[in-house]
Amino acid sequence: MKLDLKGVRSFGCSSRYRDETRSSRGPEHGPGLSLIQPCDGLSHERCLQATLDYNIRSAKSGNEWTDNELEAYNIEITFQDAPTFFGETPLPPLTVNQEVLTALSADDDTVYNLLTQLNLAMMPSEPEESAVDGFPVALFHSLGYLHHPRAVRTRKELWFIICGENKDAKPAVCIIDRNTSDIILLVQEDKLGGDINPHAQLIAEAIAAFQNNNARRQSKGLEAWDSKVVPGIIMAGTSPSFFKIPVTRDLVRCVGQGRYLPTPTIITGHVPAIPRPNRRFSEGMKPLDNR
Repeated sequence: MKLDLKGVRSFGCSSRYRDETRSSRGPEHGPGLSLIQPCDGLSHERCLQATLDYNIRSAKSGNEWTDNELEAYNIEITFQDAPTFFGETPLPPLTVNQEVLTALSADDDTVYNLLTQLNLAMMPSEPEESAVDGFPVALFHSLGYLHHPRAVRTRKELWFIICGENKDAKPAVCIIDRNTSDIILLVQEDKLGGDINPHAQLIAEAIAAFQNNNARRQSKGLEAWDSKVVPGIIMAGTSPSFFKIPVTRDLVRCVGQGRYLPTPTIITGHVPAIPRPNRRFSEGMKPLDNR
């Protein structure tokens, strides 16, 4: 974590401080995290930097997660092409109403609803979350993904433990298997602006979903998971990207205790190839050749 420390002089550290090696706390506290002990030889800037590094982990809700949390818990994201990500070459043909792929307007009620939600999500005058969330729900219906025993929820509040505190994570959309009450898919909105990091938010939601799923499974006498890959989608308007998020008990434990996990958690992602990648967010799925 690089910080601009120029001009900072009121923190209270002096050249009499140094960072002691983290041997007294163990490697789980990660790189750059150290104890601050009185001594000679450490500059004010290094003292301040070490202290801020030490405090990088704090109890944050899912919508507050940023790159800092990914670094703090040793979480990385790597992107793959479609055959590698989906594990199939070529990809299987879609078994959906062809109007979903070929129509700009439709008489079929399901396709009509999908196209209407697509247009609402793309309209600058409709930035509210309900308009954006409505499109993936309509898309899942059109693709036949919401079949028995699945159900869809929007803005479902999930809870997870971070740094010893209960915090919430609220995915835009999630799909639930009603037979087990497991959350099997998450959708996070990319608001395309500011300091918001939808990737970090989606990962926090996956950790919360894992905790919620295990709690429900145990309450029903089902075996809790040691690990699970949680599928996720980030929607930037109507442009999707796909993620596989492996969540383990070790990761959940480290987040809950505010500790560094020495073994990295590798998230894999895929951004679909489209004819005009520079116009991905402005066009979304509206052009037929983007679908």
